[in-house]
Amino acid sequence: MSGSDEEERAVRAAIEGELRLLDPSVRASPEAVTELLDPEFIEFGASGRRYDRASILAVTSAGDENASAPTIATEMSGVMPAPGLVHLTFISEVNGRRVRRSSIWRQSHAGWRLYFHQGTPADPSS
Repeated sequence: MSGSDEEERAVRAAIEGELRLLDPSVRASPEAVTELLDPEFIEFGASGRRYDRASILAVTSAGDENASAPTIATEMSGVMPAPGLVHLTFISEVNGRRVRRSSIWRQSHAGWRLYFHQGTPADPSS
């Protein structure tokens, strides 16, 4: 297997995981979210808040005010900066609110899991 094949499969697995996390039915299931989050998960949200795995599970299982609005993900791309790590960047939009997002996915014995995520509010025109 060439490095580019490995990178392509890794990036595809991370993108699939990221898209699952954007799915309202997945977000509503603590078990499904747990499967996708690394035990050491940390997020700096677009709100400025810091979350760990337990606090993000509390937020997602409590429901989301935007749950009925679809999340549109665009410009999603990824690279494999080191073996077992994938860095994704993309823009999400919900109800006209755009957020630039950056995720690091880490491969473990359980598969690819989200290790770090950051959301930064974006100017609507950018």
